[in-house]
Amino acid sequence: MAEPRILVLGAGPAGAAAAIGLRRLGYSVAVISEWRRFAAVEGVSQRVLEGLRHAGLVHAMASAAPPAPRRVHWNGAAHGVNQECLVDRPVFDAALREDLRRAGVELIEARVRSVESSTAGHRLYLEPGGVQHADFLVEARGRQAPLAAGRLRGPETVSLLNFWRQAPGVAASAVESLSDGWAWMARLADGRCYWQITLDVASAGLPPREQLPAYCAERRRHSALVAEIFGAAALQPAEVHARSSTAILFHDCGGANWLRVGDAAMAVDPLSGNGIFQSLSSALQAPAVINTLLRHPERAELALGFHQRRVEHLFLRFARTGRDFYALEQRWAERPFWHKRSAWPDSEPMHAAVDASQVRVERLPVIRDGLIEEAEVVVTADQPLGIWHLQGVALAPLVRAVQDGRMLDELLLEQAPELRPMLRSWLVSQGLAVPRG
Repeated sequence: MAEPRILVLGAGPAGAAAAIGLRRLGYSVAVISEWRRFAAVEGVSQRVLEGLRHAGLVHAMASAAPPAPRRVHWNGAAHGVNQECLVDRPVFDAALREDLRRAGVELIEARVRSVESSTAGHRLYLEPGGVQHADFLVEARGRQAPLAAGRLRGPETVSLLNFWRQAPGVAASAVESLSDGWAWMARLADGRCYWQITLDVASAGLPPREQLPAYCAERRRHSALVAEIFGAAALQPAEVHARSSTAILFHDCGGANWLRVGDAAMAVDPLSGNGIFQSLSSALQAPAVINTLLRHPERAELALGFHQRRVEHLFLRFARTGRDFYALEQRWAERPFWHKRSAWPDSEPMHAAVDASQVRVERLPVIRDGLIEEAEVVVTADQPLGIWHLQGVALAPLVRAVQDGRMLDELLLEQAPELRPMLRSWLVSQGLAVPRG
């Protein structure tokens, strides 16, 4: 049987992580992508950098600037204790491509004009020309991916990104809440400056496109934080790029010969500051899902269900995080922007309360040796997808033994001494054991 040809559409973090993961499993992979058409910068956390390293994107990780101060002005209070690493997206995108090249992934610089798909495979028509064929297709073009009918959308949101240059200085970033939205701003050490305002589409009352630079400059004039971060240069009209930042979850993220990952599967509100992290989260599981679909088609339902449930779980976690942060802003709670977002997607708590009666052992899909298969996992109120291992220790036998009445001290003697405090602490956190006095 000939090796399947896998094409990944998109060379962002999700596409790159999925492609490298597939290469690690021995597949031949090609990535089709065009270059980003506008300058941008993002702030990322150390958790994101660790995720990039884990995905094999070491050059992309190294392209991030050292941690810089991040100020937050929210609900009338100022906080300046945070830090974030600023990422120059054109430099970051080039580093992603270098990681792909070093991993042996073929790179095709082109725009996908159209795709014809069937159960037999996919035919892709490219610009400026050419046709590519694939047995399996990974959709990782982010928000540029074609929309599908089955999806959940949050409040319609637009972000206006402004870019200009000023004299070099100390790198910094900040976020502030406004009466009708919020703004994020960053200054790179070389003098490049970015300011992005995020607004509600229905209530923003934006002017025509040609007037957006002047509109944004006027908004900046009323911000003391902008004046502190940038100085007088920020008061002039600047280049503007408008883009949707509506949260979207797709209810059908895969089939027998295709899979959506990253923002093409779910796109979160930029307020979470975790766009790259969530892209990596869905992409890192994709190689095992694809490997299962190709090698064990009889497990297709298991593999696709594994991918879909984790995409949905991650989306709701980030959506609820954003909801709770929006709810902290009380000065304009009844205004359209804040009222909509402080109640979406639901009223469920971010973290379910500890309930020992809800802890149970079930057989659910997990990743083992690059494939999706069933295993016994521990399901809790806060972890409905189940927990398989903790630092290499299978939790299901331990939990079952505790629930059967065996003495905890006796059970822990069967584990390595350095792991016993951690396991005890986890059992206590689930209400399955009492703290030591």
